Amino acid sequence: MAKRLHDLIFDLDGTLVDSCGICVDILSQMLAERGSDHRIDALSARPYMSHGGQRMVSALLGPACGDPAAELADFRARYAQRPTDPASLFAGVVENLTLLADAGHRLAICSNKPQNLCDKVLADTGLGALFPVVVGGGPKLRAKPHPDLLDETLRQLGSDPADCIFIGDSELDHQVAQARGIPFLFLTYGYADPSYQPDPASSHDHFTGMAGALLELTRGRRARRA
Repeated sequence: MAKRLHDLIFDLDGTLVDSCGICVDILSQMLAERGSDHRIDALSARPYMSHGGQRMVSALLGPACGDPAAELADFRARYAQRPTDPASLFAGVVENLTLLADAGHRLAICSNKPQNLCDKVLADTGLGALFPVVVGGGPKLRAKPHPDLLDETLRQLGSDPADCIFIGDSELDHQVAQARGIPFLFLTYGYADPSYQPDPASSHDHFTGMAGALLELTRGRRARRA
């Protein structure tokens, strides 16, 4: 029996969608409402995007931050009410995800972002139909780099790690992929820590180039079957 194509597991923020802008907008609104003169911008906020929700909110609210857990809850409630602009998708995401799905790959999301916000972002940007499996953060699943979210993604896919490829934008994604022995492809434009040193052979500066490499792999496998 012919081996099926790899299942492709994607991180969401920093990999498919640039969420920095909407995060800055929401936090700036929170600052304005409390009369704070503390200011943030997308450039200074970007390094905090992969630090986890509570650390990000605390750091960016700065001296105006109250109880971190309450601030995060407020932030997420506002996020759930704000549409995600499809223009925040990184270049090449829509067309190349479609090509990968049409080629026969199953696509999944594995993200630290809360489940309800993952679902909302995918619906707002028109990507939802491309992903039969979407696993986001929840009370019973520890955040990356713990493997809980990836294990749940594999469970819902009914897939073995050897049959998957993980695509992400940070050292956390790489660590969780390594924990389960899944090949990792790194997108350089996301939210990785500046100290992270990825393997150049598995790194891509553009989503289109990464997808093209996967499609070449797909064509090569089909040619070998023939």
